[in-house]
Amino acid sequence: MAQACVHAGSQRVFRTRALGTTAELVVSEGSALVAASELLELELARIDRVASRFRYDSEVSRLNALAGSAVEISADLLEAIEVALAMAAATDGLVDPTVGVAMTRLGYDRDFSLVRPGVDGDLPLAQAAPGWRSVSVDRKRRVVTVPENTILDLGATAKALAADRAATSIHRRLGCGTLVSLGGDAATAGPAPAGGFVIGIADACTSPIASEAVSISSGGLASSGIGVRQWRLGTHRVHHIVDPTTCLPATSYWRVVTTTAGTCVQANAASTAAIVLGEHAVDWLEGLGLPARLERVDGEVVYTSGWPIPQPHRSLRETSVP
Repeated sequence: MAQACVHAGSQRVFRTRALGTTAELVVSEGSALVAASELLELELARIDRVASRFRYDSEVSRLNALAGSAVEISADLLEAIEVALAMAAATDGLVDPTVGVAMTRLGYDRDFSLVRPGVDGDLPLAQAAPGWRSVSVDRKRRVVTVPENTILDLGATAKALAADRAATSIHRRLGCGTLVSLGGDAATAGPAPAGGFVIGIADACTSPIASEAVSISSGGLASSGIGVRQWRLGTHRVHHIVDPTTCLPATSYWRVVTTTAGTCVQANAASTAAIVLGEHAVDWLEGLGLPARLERVDGEVVYTSGWPIPQPHRSLRETSVP
């Protein structure tokens, strides 16, 4: 996962580790930072408890264990599943939550820190994922049926949903302008500071230098990429963005794709779908009218219409407030 890293400027920023990545919170009023950070941590704990496939006691893990049966679920998990299915529909299945078995076969069945050194095994044979349409949802009764031999992976959309929810909750409760960034997923709510929230595009939030920095005043921004979450599976290098038509890692055409949209969830789905689409991503994004920055694996950068004017290269260490 590529990262959208916050340039805090004169605002106050809170950072922590959560959901296997760096969580950053920026508020326009310094006096609100402590209360805002508490609201953020509540939302992070909620989404982890509900949607993490790496926790045996999470609600989605319990649902996956009962694949083939109709299961009554909480309103929180229902929201996460409906968001994942909506983004699958919006991307014509390019972003599909039924790739959990594929991720497991690739070795990504535990926290990434345990996968990073490499895992034993070999590339599985290509085969299509069960498909998002195979998941049955009875919204009124809050009952979901996952097909047999299927594992729901809500990781990408659930993290973006958490960013959207946290930013909105903080603004509504405290009234301040808010940006929440969870790894490569950033959401805003409320009045932005003068000049907007400045976000750096980098491979990881640990990078001291952003490749580029842009300013956004509303909506969401998300980056997806293959540069960070990759590992060795036997003798093969693999990464975490799976093509649902093959259940294998998407072709390495783009290193990082960053998009902006009305919400973080929408931006995340678009950036992930673009990685899967490869060389066809630019036309697809242009057709949707989505501003994007796409960096090929050879380093060449392509922009779609409407991408914010880049800011000068900036040092994350110099511009961020500890």
